[in-house]
Amino acid sequence: KSTVDISLGCLAQRGLYVSFGNASGAVPAFPVLRLNAKSAFVTRPKLKDYVQDAEELMGRWGDIMEWVSGGMLKVSVDCVFDLEDVKEGHVYLESGKSKGKILYKI
Repeated sequence: KSTVDISLGCLAQRGLYVSFGNASGAVPAFPVLRLNAKSAFVTRPKLKDYVQDAEELMGRWGDIMEWVSGGMLKVSVDCVFDLEDVKEGHVYLESGKSKGKILYKI
């Protein structure tokens, strides 16, 4: 929600705007004519359409682990909460202040 205008504004010609997640709230509806100036595309994927069974899930997981171990994908951990502090973790997430992953220690 908070980044939709920035994201649409920085699209390249024939760029692809991918709306995924709702960390700052649901993305508001916008007229698709906003994409016309740059001949841009928009998509709102959901995981189930990209990982349909356990075999595909494990294959994609393997790709990600390869990227992380090879340094091609950096994982940024913002903070770690104890599981009993789950409420504080959610408040922090909803504040929009996070700059990486929020983890819960079990």
